[in-house]
Order: sequence, then structure tokens, then C-alpha cells
Amino acid sequence: MRRKRDAQAEAETRKDAPLRSDAQRNRERILEVALAELTRSADAPLSAIAKKAGVGQGTFYRNFPNREALVLEVYRYEVQQVADTAAQLLATRAPDRALREWMDRLAQYAMAKAGLADAMRRATCSRGSLAGLGHAPLTSAITLLLAANEEAGTVRPGVTPDDFLLAIAGLWQIDPHSDWQARAARLLDLVMDGLRAGARQR
Repeated sequence: MRRKRDAQAEAETRKDAPLRSDAQRNRERILEVALAELTRSADAPLSAIAKKAGVGQGTFYRNFPNREALVLEVYRYEVQQVADTAAQLLATRAPDRALREWMDRLAQYAMAKAGLADAMRRATCSRGSLAGLGHAPLTSAITLLLAANEEAGTVRPGVTPDDFLLAIAGLWQIDPHSDWQARAARLLDLVMDGLRAGARQR
């Protein structure tokens, strides 16, 4: 009898697993569509986002009960995506190349964040809380990249995550509607040259 109950429980677990996977995919799809739609228009209707994501209203509101919840989660999602690429790049590239490519990814994020700025302001009046949401993941990613480069001798020793963030602060001054790719690339090349100055020879 006990074996039968155990088998039934195992079957229920297997049956539920695809549902959990589908739910995760639905959530990620909503976030991807929301990023694109809110970047285009801060007033993008939630119903339109749900439709383009291919989910029903019930599924949408189970994940995001209101506009503020959606906007803040888009912000968190983007920050975490950027942070996660640091380890991925270090696994396949030399430390200095990984750092420079990660900086490009950060620039893309900065432009997306600029496009979402109006939606964020409407969702919450506390800018400080928005900044705080992304600080820990980005700091962890920068710490990882700088440590790998310092060990390899490809950047000057003693650079901190705060130093790095101050150095690239100009990214957030670039107009996302301009030729931002060229301006960002020039800025980040200058920052990278500064990081290399004083590095020990590999």
C-alpha cells in the first residue's frame, strides 16, 4: 500500500513538473515582451503585453498583479541578465576580452533602462529603491571580472567596483535615441585603456 502511495506521489510530481516549466517560460516571455513594449511606450496597455506574450489575462495577473509590479520586475530581470553574463564570458574568453564584452552588454542595458525611465517614474516615485534593486547583482559581476583581470595582470591592481561604476557613469548620459552604439563604444574603450594603464605584463 505504501509503495502504491509513493508511486502515485512520484507520478504527481512528474505530472506537475512540465507545468512549472511552462509557468517559468510564460513569466520570462511576459518580461521580454514588457521590456520591448514599455521601452517604446510607458503607457503600453497591460492587456496588449499579455496578448503579445501569448498568455491569458489570468496568467498575466497571477504573475504581475499591477503595472508597478511588472515594471520593477522588468528592471530586476534585466539587471540579473546582465550580471549573469559575466561568469559566462569568463568561461569562454580571456579576462580582458570578457570584461570589454561585458561592458558592451552593460551599455545595451543602460540604453534599455533609459527607454524604461518614464515607465519607472510612473510606477514608483522612489528612484533610490530602483537603483538599489540592481546594485548587488552588478557589483558581484564587476567584482568577479575585475578579480579575474587583476590575477591575469590585464588591469591595474586595486580597482574597486565603485571605481568602475564611477568611470562608466557617462553611459547614463548618452541619449538612447542618438547614435549611442558609437558613443558608448568610444567611452568604454577609453575606460578600458585606463584600466589597463599600470597593469603588470602578462
